[in-house]
Amino acid sequence: MSKQELEMIGQDAACCPGLSAAPLGEDQAAELAKVFKALGDPVRLRLMSMIASRGEGGEVCVCELTPAFDLSQPTISHHLKLLRQAGLIDCERRGTWVYYWVLPGVLARLAAFLTTPQPAGAGA
Repeated sequence: MSKQELEMIGQDAACCPGLSAAPLGEDQAAELAKVFKALGDPVRLRLMSMIASRGEGGEVCVCELTPAFDLSQPTISHHLKLLRQAGLIDCERRGTWVYYWVLPGVLARLAAFLTTPQPAGAGA
């Protein structure tokens, strides 16, 4: 899935209402499933967390990610590639290193999709 496809999913409320607002169509469900599948692996979830923890616009070098895992560099690169293909992160090569960052708004759109409205008076 490309970055553009994910940006279409949940970009505005009319396109993709929250999970509890209306049943998903077959195509929407298939696209969102790719994103959640990418996040469904513990290594990829940790990588996403490490990258996202840099904050909006923050980036992290692959050289900082790899030592946190007892996995080979090619395996880490494979997991990062799957996160990129799901439209969650992007990267740029600078010399011998690759720097990763979370795509703007991607986590907010996923959170908005999963958020259910609070009934009036709830939580008070």
